[in-house]
Parts: sequence; C-alpha cells; structure tokens
Amino acid sequence: MTVNHYENFPVASVLLPAKYRPAVRELYLFARSADDIADEGTADNAQRLAALDAYAAQLNKIDADVLPDEVQFVRLQTTLRVFELPTNPLYDLLSAFKQDVVKKRYATYAELLDYCARSANPVGTLILHLYKAATPQNLRDSDAICSALQLINFWQDVAIDWEKQRIYLPQEDMQRFAVSEQTIAQASANPAWQALMQFEVQRTRELMLSGSSLACRLPGRVGFELRLVVQGGLRILEKITQQHGDVFLHRPKLNRWDWLVLFWRACRM
Repeated sequence: MTVNHYENFPVASVLLPAKYRPAVRELYLFARSADDIADEGTADNAQRLAALDAYAAQLNKIDADVLPDEVQFVRLQTTLRVFELPTNPLYDLLSAFKQDVVKKRYATYAELLDYCARSANPVGTLILHLYKAATPQNLRDSDAICSALQLINFWQDVAIDWEKQRIYLPQEDMQRFAVSEQTIAQASANPAWQALMQFEVQRTRELMLSGSSLACRLPGRVGFELRLVVQGGLRILEKITQQHGDVFLHRPKLNRWDWLVLFWRACRM
C-alpha cells in the first residue's frame, strides 16, 4: 500500500473481487494518465491544458452516447455503461488536474479542501458507485477519507512538490507558525516547522477518523480493504510525528513491518 498519486485505487489488490478489477483498472488508467499530463514530461502549460481539454472532449462524447476517438475512452465508455457509473467525478478530476497546471499556492485550508474535493474525493465516489453503496452517508464519509489521504500525500511530499514549485501547505497556516518558503527551500525541520506539521497531522487525523466508520459499514472485501487504507493513512501520520515533522530527509512510507501493524489494526476496527 502506498498513500501516493492514484495508487489508492485498489488496482491489483487480492481483496478486490475479480468482477470489479477491469472497471477499476479503466478508472485508474483515466486518473493516472490525466494526472501525468498535468505533472510529467516537458510540455508547457498551454499544451498540458489542451491535452486535458481533449480528455474532457472524449468524456463529452461518452455523455452524448457517441463513440470516442481513442481506444482508451471506448473501453472507459463500456465500463461506465456496464457498471452504471457517473461521469461527473471524472470531470471533477480533470478540473483538479487543470488547477495543478496553473495554481501553485493555497491561501487557506478551505481552498485546499476544495481542491481535494475534486482531486481525491471522486475516486471514493466512483468506487462506492461501483459497489452500489453510494448512499449520502457513505459519500460523506468517503469524502472525509479521500480528502485526508490527499492531505497525507501533501505532507509526505513537501520536498517533492517544492521541486515542482508547488506548496500545498495553506499560506495562512505557514504565517500562523512563522514558517517561510525559505524554510522549505532549506529543508529545515526547525521548531516552527515541527509545530506546523504537528498541527497539520492532528487536523488530518481528525478528518480521517471522522469518516472511518464507513470502513466498518461496508461489507466483505471492500470493507476490509478500506480499513487497510484508513490504517495506512493513519500510520503515515504516525511516522511524520515520530520524525518530528522532518519529511525532507526521510519521506515517510510503509514497510513490511507496517503491513503487519496495518493488518492487526484493520482487524480490530
């Protein structure tokens, strides 16, 4: 398990029922390839935005029940039809990826959560629709879990995002704790930085726990998989705390021992 990129899609999990695996693979391919357009390679901003607009044009064809131009989207169209999945979450993902191209700073926590609502929450929404479990309560809890996972990814990847000229830490929080961009540039886990990270970790933990009952309501494999995802996110937060917020020298990630811890904790949820 990784709390990173779009690996929160359970693409190859043995816990995922076989009948759902092709659908999840197609959804993952859409999200991953579109995210790579925004992040990878040497294209300029105009080219990235144009490529993402082309993705939206293919979704428009799917919505209009017109055969898309590319094989990837033909398969996606079939997946959406067979499993009766909505396209709105896919448009939301594209909106977030476009934002990544042009927006490099976030003034407030509310701004950041708005981004998470489009960059992460659609993943949970699609999975709940896939399992025919998209009730209002489930969707609310899923949003909390997915946003928390996205925030955890941001706290893990402060140094990586800095290399891309991005800072996802809310500017209001940095000002509150007297942390400057120079602190990030110098990879300085000074007391002010540690206090800031402690604040973000605690807030993110509370957000994750606020939605965690979903993992206990969902039955069978999907419920247990979600329990592992929740515990994986919480474990990363623990590691950030244990490192006193120093995510510069050692990016927190899960190892084999952590898997045993996650399994035990998931069983106890």
